Parts: sequence; structure tokens; C-alpha cells
Amino acid sequence: MLRVDLDRQLNHLQEEVVLLANVVDKATIRSVEALKSRDLVESQLVVDGDDYIDAKRYEIEDLCVDLIATQQPMAGDLRAIIALLHITVELERMGDYAEGIAKISLLMGNDPPLKPLIDIPRMADKSTEMLRNSMDSLVERDEAKARKVLTDDDEVDALYDQVYRELLLYMIQDPHNIQRATYLLWAAHDLERIADRATNIAERAIFLITGRMKKEKYYAV
Repeated sequence: MLRVDLDRQLNHLQEEVVLLANVVDKATIRSVEALKSRDLVESQLVVDGDDYIDAKRYEIEDLCVDLIATQQPMAGDLRAIIALLHITVELERMGDYAEGIAKISLLMGNDPPLKPLIDIPRMADKSTEMLRNSMDSLVERDEAKARKVLTDDDEVDALYDQVYRELLLYMIQDPHNIQRATYLLWAAHDLERIADRATNIAERAIFLITGRMKKEKYYAV
């Protein structure tokens, strides 16, 4: 009976983490779409929605603590709880980055972006794809899928470098562009960090699957 109860609670814990990941995924896409379309109402909704993400993080942390305290899990079960606890923290930070993009949109007000947004939405698409794949690798216990997330991060880094170089050129050509270019740089940086944290989740999935925590490449802090 105790084993059945523990399995049920572990499944519930994982479901709550997956739910949080879905909310963060949507917040990221909404923040970039609002930035692109200059939808300030939507941007504010993303900012307001971060309170839910924060609350959900602490709710999941409480579930983890309760499980450890009441069930005294060992070996693989304890490893699962620890992995999910760390992943929850990563997701909350990703939510902060989505909120940051929405706040950048609000700072821009009704001003149009310095340039048409092409690479930044691409970064958002790739970053959220990495998030979804990292969570899938966790649920499916698929080590190969988790390792692919680690290599996909290179694509986001390359897009960020491209955005950085292009916006820097705008600044050099006309100092009046500096503020608007800086806003977009901040947004691109937030997306680059979201991708980094997706790799962290993939690392935790590998830890859960293999029992080994090995830094494969870059680990975001």
C-alpha cells in the first residue's frame, strides 16, 4: 500500500511540474508575440501572470518536502524528487525571463521596434521547443532526446550572436538607435537564458535516467 501511495504522489508531482512547464512555454511565446505586435495589454497580462508561476513553484517545493518528510524515499525515488525540485526552480527562472521580455515591451510603449523582428521570434521558437523536448525527455525517460536538447542550444547561441552583431551595427551607425537597440538586446538575452535553462532541465533528466550528474557542456546559473 505504501509503495502504491508513493507512486501516486510521485506521478502527481511530475504532473504538476509538467503543468508549470506548459505555463512557462506559453508565457514565453506570448511575451515575444506581444513584443512583435506591440500589444501592451498582452504584455501586461504576461507580467501579471508571473505571480502564478512563482506561486506554483513554491507549491511544488512544498510537495517535494512533504514527500521526503512523510515517505522517506530512497534511491531512484529520492533522485526523482530532487530532479523535479531543481527543474521547478529552472522553470520559475524561465518565467522571470518571459516576464522580463513583457516588461521590455512595456518600456518601449507605443514605439515600434528598431527593426522587424525575425531572429528574436526564431529564438523564442527554438527555446520553447528545447523546453518541450527537455520535459518530454523527463516524462519519457528518454536520454537521447535529452542529449539532443544540449546540442540544440548551439542554434540559439548562434541566433543571439547574429542579433547582437546586427543591433551593434545599428548603434554604431546612429547613436539615436542605442536605446531601442538595447531593448531588443535585452529581449534576445532573456531568450538565450531560457534556452540555457532548458539545457539544465535536460541535464536533470539525464541525472534522473542514469543516476549520474555530469556537466555535459554549459550549466546556467
